[in-house]
Amino acid sequence: MADPAPLLTVRDLSVTFPTPRGPVRAVDSLSFDVPHGRTLGIVGESGSGKSVTSLAVMGLHTGAEVTGSVTLDGRELVGLPDRELNRLRGRRTAMIFQDPLSSLHPYYTVGEQIAEHHRVHFGSRRAAARARAVEALAEVGIPEPKRRAGEYPHQFSGGMRQRVMIAMALVCEPDLLVADEPTTALDVTVQAQILDLLARLQQERRLSVVMITHDLGVVARVAHEVLVMYGGRAAEQAPVDALFASPAHPYTRGLLDSLPRLDDPDDVPLRAIPGSPPSLLDPAPGCAFAPRCARAAAGTAEERDRCATERPVLGGHRGHAAACHFAAFPAVPTYEGIAP
Repeated sequence: MADPAPLLTVRDLSVTFPTPRGPVRAVDSLSFDVPHGRTLGIVGESGSGKSVTSLAVMGLHTGAEVTGSVTLDGRELVGLPDRELNRLRGRRTAMIFQDPLSSLHPYYTVGEQIAEHHRVHFGSRRAAARARAVEALAEVGIPEPKRRAGEYPHQFSGGMRQRVMIAMALVCEPDLLVADEPTTALDVTVQAQILDLLARLQQERRLSVVMITHDLGVVARVAHEVLVMYGGRAAEQAPVDALFASPAHPYTRGLLDSLPRLDDPDDVPLRAIPGSPPSLLDPAPGCAFAPRCARAAAGTAEERDRCATERPVLGGHRGHAAACHFAAFPAVPTYEGIAP
């Protein structure tokens, strides 16, 4: 059972980047919690603010204005000096990036790179850190870990490199793991293996996980809670079963409708959401999804005007919330998901 107090608490988080054409608010007043031992999936199209959110949680933005609150076990991270953030990163929090080949140094063996993390945070001797690196490789399923610790990143396949990144992230046994699209570049078989590995490690270590993805299949497989983002804002938040059974926001329904179905005939095209994500340089005053929303288009003139001019507030009941003027929340979800 999750602890009453969340491990990670994010409140009114906003991230604004200066550009020659004006400020861009890539994340706008975002709030969510990640309880101990639970996985939050953050999903949305490219440009929705998912990765910006993950980097803000880790304190990795430079040149951006970050406001709001990010607390880890009650400790405020926004505005924390770099030296203190560096102590937390790797020890209390860790991150897996999308492309392991660009994250691993080509001139050092994978064992040396994993051992360095352990030495930095625990002050361990070189031999002890090396032994811990070999253990970490074994824990993530690398065969012959002692031999492979002496090899270089280019000698590993894409799936094995991602396992190395997981080993590096978890070698210091952090409490929070942020995974930013960790399976995007992998084929479906290797993707399933990596997701199963993350789920096993999460349960064994009681990790709190933030899973950033555009793939609702990944969300259904690993997440307990889901945050759907659009235009830098929260569109919908719900437990995974409720979201898949009864999506309340038209954007979430559009994402689900765009998934291929096994019972569709071969000649049926995928159902794409029309239009494009909004520009964040000059955001509309109303609902960011209104120009692409079938519900708004089918509404009365008064309803269309409300969508275009009045920003919806995130609201709902029983832990299921949506930022839509016309959201409906059925009392009992019926989806039988595969998430834990």
